[in-house]
Amino acid sequence: MKLGTNEPKKVATLAVFGLIAGYLVYSNVFSGPSDSTPAASAPRAAEAPAAPAVTPQTDSTPATTPRAVSRNRSDEFHPVLRSKRPEDRIDPTKVDPTLRRDLLGKLQAVAAAGPGRNLFQFGQAPPKELPKGPEPKVPLRPIAPVVANVEPPKPPGPPPPPPINLKYYGYTSAKIGGGKTAFFLDGEDIVVAKEGDTLKRRYRLVRIGLTSVVMEDTESKRQQTIPLAEEAG
Repeated sequence: MKLGTNEPKKVATLAVFGLIAGYLVYSNVFSGPSDSTPAASAPRAAEAPAAPAVTPQTDSTPATTPRAVSRNRSDEFHPVLRSKRPEDRIDPTKVDPTLRRDLLGKLQAVAAAGPGRNLFQFGQAPPKELPKGPEPKVPLRPIAPVVANVEPPKPPGPPPPPPINLKYYGYTSAKIGGGKTAFFLDGEDIVVAKEGDTLKRRYRLVRIGLTSVVMEDTESKRQQTIPLAEEAG
């Protein structure tokens, strides 16, 4: 293909394409990595991480994080028998077990700095010093008299009724009707009465039994039991 002087437009177009191709080859092959790209992307990278949203807890108990748990564990006191560092450990083979009595004697000779008791000596404690000065006077409180709880005397009750001077000797029961008749001895007189009868115009026969009878004093309204006389038994 031949280009003549009468085609200036084609020549200019080819020159422009050649410049563009040379620039692309230079920028991709011969030139190094551009510093403007990291600088431009740095603010974006800094702005990229966002703080996570904290959801409010509805429970009143604060959430325990692993960091707080580890801090609490580290604050606790854990006694260790042996040190973790080798240079701080005691070699038992180099310890002298000899009892240094000279050092104990020097310690016992040291006087105590103040009143007290020597812990290394056994014995009675020193007597306590009494405070000096007149003895305090304590006022005596009056002693209240002891009053015994004496109950007031009870009024005397009514006198007991006089005994019934009758001797009960026995009874009989009727075959018809089943009524009982009791026999009494008033001195040398024999008195016969049934249940409900009144003797000597004062004593009413309430009940007749095998070994006793119940009599009621109509004046005092009290009852008495008269046992069966031994002679009748």
